[in-house]
Amino acid sequence: MGKLLLVGCGKMGGAMLEGWLARGLAASDVVVAEPAEAIRPKKPGLRVVASSAELSETPEIVVLAVKPQSMDSVLPDLKRFADQGPNGGSVFLSIAAGKTLGYFAGHLGKSAKVVRSMPNTPAAVRQGISVATAAAGVSAAEQKRCHELLEAVGQVLWVDDEALMDPVTALSGSGPAYVFLLVEAMAAAGAKLGLTPEMAMQLARATVAGSGELLKQSTEPAAQLRVNVTSPGGTTAEALKVLMAADGIQPVFDKALSAASRRSKELAG
Repeated sequence: MGKLLLVGCGKMGGAMLEGWLARGLAASDVVVAEPAEAIRPKKPGLRVVASSAELSETPEIVVLAVKPQSMDSVLPDLKRFADQGPNGGSVFLSIAAGKTLGYFAGHLGKSAKVVRSMPNTPAAVRQGISVATAAAGVSAAEQKRCHELLEAVGQVLWVDDEALMDPVTALSGSGPAYVFLLVEAMAAAGAKLGLTPEMAMQLARATVAGSGELLKQSTEPAAQLRVNVTSPGGTTAEALKVLMAADGIQPVFDKALSAASRRSKELAG
């Protein structure tokens, strides 16, 4: 394959790079453009530059892993890659929240081949999940290649309707923060009942992490796993009366995800 250009090598970009190399992608097939010297990866055979302006060859795929607020500054130089190459230019795979296919068409040209995706932070341990949508000009083979790149850090789903990327962002993109908040809340509640803060946090972390692994390995739906833990008239059932009440956890999550989805639309602007 031709060169793969990774623009931005922060936490998510770095996690993706590690996943690609672990899956057998040759370091010599990747160029990393990262202006911050402190986070530039140091791998044998890997070419690292401060800016994409240092490249003359057209990459097969450009992975855009910069923060959304930095996108305006990196796209002007990359536009030349959208217009070059034997197959109509590079394919652009973006992981930037809120940046739409229309946004990229405006900066790279209407015929630019763009895949918009939304991964999440468990990609750092290759346990993430990404949802992607492709512009009309992206071929099946190019979409497959983007799928493989995203799959290096977790599961991948595709949607045809780009509007679904806003609720996707609200659920899975922002979702890890909700889980971490759950750990904080459980630990704080345990401490109020007399546990030391340290013990309460250890219990909460291990419980959530272990439950997540059980959920991953089990073929049973989440609802059944919940039932499996709940003895009639027991302690879990008593807690669930509160959490599953009409004013319990569900309306809070409905409100929270609606707010996040609305903000995603606003950022697309």
